[in-house]
Amino acid sequence: MGCCVSKNTDSKASRVARWRSTGIVALRDSKLKAFPNEVFDLERSVRTLDLTHNKIVEIPTDVSKLINMQRMILSENLIERLPTNLGKLQSLKVMTLDGNRMTSLPDELGQLVRLERLSISGNLLTYLPETIGSLRNLLLLNVSNNKLKSLPESIGSCFSLEELQANDTSKSLERVQSPTEYLPTWQSYFNGSIPGDGRISRF
Repeated sequence: MGCCVSKNTDSKASRVARWRSTGIVALRDSKLKAFPNEVFDLERSVRTLDLTHNKIVEIPTDVSKLINMQRMILSENLIERLPTNLGKLQSLKVMTLDGNRMTSLPDELGQLVRLERLSISGNLLTYLPETIGSLRNLLLLNVSNNKLKSLPESIGSCFSLEELQANDTSKSLERVQSPTEYLPTWQSYFNGSIPGDGRISRF
């Protein structure tokens, strides 16, 4: 038994050492129900965190310790909400949360001023916070397969936005202005028709 414990300890230590040297924490398909505590011990070392396809329900507030993280990929979990201190992740450029159970996003989302790609498809979102307009570096926004009733007018302040994906979300939209009224350079994709505006396609 002592031998097995020693091997497990060595394996864990070597894994953490690898994470620290590469800056990449990749634990896809690991049957995790929570964030591994050792991830937070790395703090400034983490650049990419990929916990796709696990059973994680909650993102702990300690995630704010990962201040140099640029990519956070948490698709296909059971996450219901984002922590309100998410805005401390000032280096974050890519956040992927597809296929979770979120019904809303915190206003603090707007503090992620370096964010370039936000993908939140396949959730239960009924609205987006007005603060999303503060994401001036956002290039791609994917809100497909949600239950959005409308898009906030503040999205017009996302001056860098090039691509908006809302496949199978358009059916639930009650109000949406034509993207040309926001940003004429948008490349927008809607699967279905928009009430009052007709079909919106790429342009």
